[in-house]
Amino acid sequence: MIAVDFVAILNAIDAFVWGPIMICLLLGSHIILTIRTHFIQRKIPLAIKMSVTPDKEGEGDISQFGALTTALSATIGTGNIVGVATAILAGGPGAVLWMWLTGVFGIATKYSEAYAAVKYRVKDHKGNMLGGAMYAFRRAFTRNGKTPWWALLGAGAFAFFAMIASVGTGSAVQASALTGIIVANFPAIPAWVIGLIVVVLVSVVVFGGVKKISHVCEKLIPFMAVFYALGCVIIICMNAPFVGDAIATIFQCAFTPKAAFGGAVGSGMMLALQFGCARGLFSNESGLGSAPIVASAASTRNPARQALISMTGTFWDTVVICALTGIMLVSTMIANPSIQADILSDPSAFTGAMLTSEAFSKIPYIGTPILVIGMVLFAYSTILGWSYYGNRCAAYLFGKKAVVPYQVIYIAVAFLGAIGVGSVVWTISDITNALMAFPNIIMVLALSGLIARETKHYVWDGHLDERDETPIPQVDTK
Repeated sequence: MIAVDFVAILNAIDAFVWGPIMICLLLGSHIILTIRTHFIQRKIPLAIKMSVTPDKEGEGDISQFGALTTALSATIGTGNIVGVATAILAGGPGAVLWMWLTGVFGIATKYSEAYAAVKYRVKDHKGNMLGGAMYAFRRAFTRNGKTPWWALLGAGAFAFFAMIASVGTGSAVQASALTGIIVANFPAIPAWVIGLIVVVLVSVVVFGGVKKISHVCEKLIPFMAVFYALGCVIIICMNAPFVGDAIATIFQCAFTPKAAFGGAVGSGMMLALQFGCARGLFSNESGLGSAPIVASAASTRNPARQALISMTGTFWDTVVICALTGIMLVSTMIANPSIQADILSDPSAFTGAMLTSEAFSKIPYIGTPILVIGMVLFAYSTILGWSYYGNRCAAYLFGKKAVVPYQVIYIAVAFLGAIGVGSVVWTISDITNALMAFPNIIMVLALSGLIARETKHYVWDGHLDERDETPIPQVDTK
């Protein structure tokens, strides 16, 4: 009874922190920062070009593209595949549009938080770059050598919640998802064998540091994203006669209380808004403060350059991949009434994973392998990306000596996730994932005036090639 009550309490907390307050906070911040940066989204074409152009005059540990792909490794994950389907089942097809709009406006928030992180980054005793909301709090609000208590609290809270979230969201949950996918298709393989393979594959990368992680992600992320997107495009082409109806249904259900698919899925504008925004925010992580941690390690000559490159992550993650997934799923449901019948027969048992599997199974021979390989790669890359976030936060809280113990725990939890960890781990990490956003957003909004002024100088006044000569301080990382 106690366990059941504990789980119920956690679920209630999870529903609250990811409820209307969080949606209003993040979506409101997206809109405010879009206005303050003069719609920085207009610079997406330039940002994409810059992301594949090395900044040879910049100072940092890894390339700009390496920082971007490492951040994408953590954001482009199972949420892009199963998360979109879950949003459609719960909120109706209209959720796809709200998810997409969340991504469009979230680009400005990703730019702003990355800008703050790079501007206020520091160096450790070896000259390695450290950054993120915790260091922005410490440096941006310190006056005459004194940091106010609320800035110290915000820095500590962000680092603590991010570290906990990394172990759950990045390690246990992804390893569990990866194992579930493989076992479902190859039941003869024991879960513990998969767990050991995960431990080995993660260990050889994670213990190599950020340079090793970014090197792997530079090779893995473009391949897996194109691989999965191609599968979506093939299905959309197969559903070509129904694509127009799918797009029309998405728009209609986003703004009207129209029941979709005979009432097989959620309907109504509020449901579409709630689930679309929630899944979009969770998918691209704009406002959570995770991606800026690795953006701080990038080799860049000024904060605006890396901030522009970082914001393309939200563009690729939500504006492109989630949109493709949404159109693919809705058109598949229209083209195949049998899927609608399956949902109606047992709505509570029909999951987002089942809907996505049904869609990809429509591609003869290669559909299921594309989905399985994509899910495995997405889960693996997410484990790598979040490991770096967590070890930076552990180092901030407990010093450099905490990094190796953290990495050992992180990898051990991945094994436990592979052999079966309860949903309680997911719920706790989901809660801490939301809680890390609160201090991060407070910091970004507090610095939005400064970010707006400097963005005008670097971006809109044409000084992107200018080098920021402000010395990067060294901190004690005992």
